[in-house]
Amino acid sequence: MNTTMKLKVGLLAFLVTLAVVTVVPSFYAGTPTWWKTYMAPEGLRLGLDLQGGMHLVLKVNLQKARENTLELAANDLRDALADQSISVVQSSAADKNAIVFTVPNTSAVDTIQEIVKDGFDEELDITVDAKEGSFPRISLRLSEEKIDFINNNAVSQSLEIIRNRIDQFGVAEPVIIRQGSDEIVIQLPGVKDPDRAMKLLGDTAQLEFKLVAESSGIDLDRLVAQAIESGEWSGNWQDTEELTKLNRLLAPHLPDNTTIYFERHTDRQTQAESFSPILLEDKVLMTGDMVKNAQVRIGGSFNEPYVGIDLTSRGGKVFATLTENNVGRRMAIVLDGNVKSAPVIRERILGGSAQISGSFTHEEASDLAIVLRVGALPAPVDIIQNLTVGSSLGRDSIEKGLTAGLFGALTVIGFMLIFYRLSGVIANFALTLNILFLFSGLAILNATLTLPGIAGIILAIGMAVDANVLIYERMREEYRLGKSVRSSIDGGFGKAMSTIVDSQITTLITALALFLFGTGPIKGFAVTLSLGIIFNLFTALFCSRLVFDFLSGRHLLKKLHLLEMIGATRIDFMRVRNITFALSGVLVLIGLVAFFQVARGTANMGVDFAGGSLLQYQASQPFTMEEVRQAFQKNEMAEVELQEVENEFRLIVKVKKSEEVVANLSDRVDEILGSELSEKGFVLESQSEIGSSVSAVLRNKAIQAILISLAGVIIYLAFRFDLRFGLAAAAATFHDVLAVLGICWLLNVEMTLLIVTALLTLAGYSLNDSVVVFDRIRENMKKKDTFQVSNTLINDSINQVLNRTIVISLTTAMVLLALFLFGGSVIHDFSFALLAGVVVGTYSSIFIASPLLTVWKRTATR
Repeated sequence: MNTTMKLKVGLLAFLVTLAVVTVVPSFYAGTPTWWKTYMAPEGLRLGLDLQGGMHLVLKVNLQKARENTLELAANDLRDALADQSISVVQSSAADKNAIVFTVPNTSAVDTIQEIVKDGFDEELDITVDAKEGSFPRISLRLSEEKIDFINNNAVSQSLEIIRNRIDQFGVAEPVIIRQGSDEIVIQLPGVKDPDRAMKLLGDTAQLEFKLVAESSGIDLDRLVAQAIESGEWSGNWQDTEELTKLNRLLAPHLPDNTTIYFERHTDRQTQAESFSPILLEDKVLMTGDMVKNAQVRIGGSFNEPYVGIDLTSRGGKVFATLTENNVGRRMAIVLDGNVKSAPVIRERILGGSAQISGSFTHEEASDLAIVLRVGALPAPVDIIQNLTVGSSLGRDSIEKGLTAGLFGALTVIGFMLIFYRLSGVIANFALTLNILFLFSGLAILNATLTLPGIAGIILAIGMAVDANVLIYERMREEYRLGKSVRSSIDGGFGKAMSTIVDSQITTLITALALFLFGTGPIKGFAVTLSLGIIFNLFTALFCSRLVFDFLSGRHLLKKLHLLEMIGATRIDFMRVRNITFALSGVLVLIGLVAFFQVARGTANMGVDFAGGSLLQYQASQPFTMEEVRQAFQKNEMAEVELQEVENEFRLIVKVKKSEEVVANLSDRVDEILGSELSEKGFVLESQSEIGSSVSAVLRNKAIQAILISLAGVIIYLAFRFDLRFGLAAAAATFHDVLAVLGICWLLNVEMTLLIVTALLTLAGYSLNDSVVVFDRIRENMKKKDTFQVSNTLINDSINQVLNRTIVISLTTAMVLLALFLFGGSVIHDFSFALLAGVVVGTYSSIFIASPLLTVWKRTATR
């Protein structure tokens, strides 16, 4: 063994050892701590769809943040004016961005402007409207500087507060990142109590202390009952907008500057809850900003949990003053618009401590203490996307994915061994290394493996097999010419290299475009595909060559045994060009119709793109769809879409709604299934709730990524070949994507992100297939010293690579068929779309991509 060979073997041994070292901690839980710390500090992580957990997208309500800041500043200004003996009355304003004060006289306006200039000029802009014959009115707005500050800091502040809450909640390896200008993405892997986590994250913890207004002579219960009986109010006081509507209706009957809230009462014996209206003054006496600490304590007459709060130094003084000035009155403690308690102030309270009681469970008190302790969110946050996967479904996905992958891999390995004999062993060795290096790369990058990521691995495996098949077919051609084994190996690798590089790079361009412009699931697909392509080039061109060189150098490879799927052919493919163009025209037309239906949202859109809710339940007993439908109809929910997963005791419930904020439908469905079909033992496995704004972004990003990747491919192929080849490859890819989209639309397959991922996988496969044929056409053009692409040239080129085309299509179909049969319901439609794509892609590389080259006759000469 010469020195060069020794160095190559040493390099390969080092890389394999490094890959094993970095991969082991991701698959073996018993790996020593020192190993994880020094050799693989992060490791490969499973996505939420594989291990269970929650994926949330929160939208920070910046408008509400501005309104809250303006309200607080206006209250501070009112107090400052009161100290100067100036009494102002707040008037209603049509503009939410303004607060209007009515001033008693014109002379007070100058004083107000001086006070604003001295203490509020950085926060407020003031406008005076002093019409003759009427009281002057001043309009208060936030200054541009203050608005910019809120817009720039509210999301960052919310993110930090949410991170602190999650840290105290105790979730391992959470992901919390900012997205766009006003969104926060949160991933909580393995979370055991999704409802509690949702409440903890969504609570704004706006703590306010307000006085209960004197309501003598006002029968609040009667007023509220009349509003409900008249049909003017729904009775849903927990909805902020409905509560605002009630106050607007009853405003003529209420004292000025007062608002109706609702107080909860719990029966000590039956634990039954009831609610009664309570009238509070609008003025906020103190806020949660003055809370220094909060802890759960046990006490009171009934030895119940309550939240004890310690106030800041300033808060203690303010609390002492307000309790001294209001002895004998009730003071309400309001959290996020809900009155938690309204005790009577018996005496001045010193010491800077207070308590919040309200018939809490220990868990409720603990969560309330967390949100008070780490701070209030500066603005409400709306949950616009909620994807929750139960751990049982995650395990099921892993088991079925492993079963399908193992069966597919064994089928391909067996095929390669039978078809290529010893060369097949070498190809399987290279394929194994490719997968090992791929998982090592994912572990080093601390990447997250998801179902779309598995799709990227499948395509990468297919391309790895393809690269070896290309080499072997070239080696066979050289060997047939009578060359020696050594010369055949050299010729096979040399002539296949440009084809392999071109086909892999065009797919890599697609993957990079998807990573840069795609959304989360599509990015996962792009990462695994990109790594697979990079390592494929190394394993196919370096590792496989190294093994062949080693065997031939030791004279262990004396003959090449390579079977053929079909022998040499002379099929006239161009003869049926008009027929195939007509067939493809029909497929493209159907695909365009499907595309416009998808764009309009009138196709069978999944909640990913339509918005709404998708819930998946696992039953412990068999059930019939008829009894499930009757249960939902009985509870006035006949509009839901119900679907049974055959042979798995699973029920899928869908409600497609175009709403900005998710509807939290699972509580209602849980109630129906629990009460009507309790004996079936339905358990929620996964929950997907997506607001309309998110669904629109997902759809637009997917389309954008596809178009940009096609543009990149056209540019690359125009540079490597000429513009004809780039346009033809893009047209064939466009044809394949539309054809499969049309097939899925005709079969009423639901359009989800997984289907989009399948179409992207197909785009990469189609490009790879077309480039292989194009490379042979270019080679034959050079041999004949021509720039023209004739029918004869195309027929010869396709016939020369036909054996390779059939082999790679067959091996790829083996893996996909295994996914289709054993992968489970989660990826059933995904694997079907890919199977259809393999058929369409093989057809288009032969009958569409190459014939398109004859449409543009190039006249340039050398």
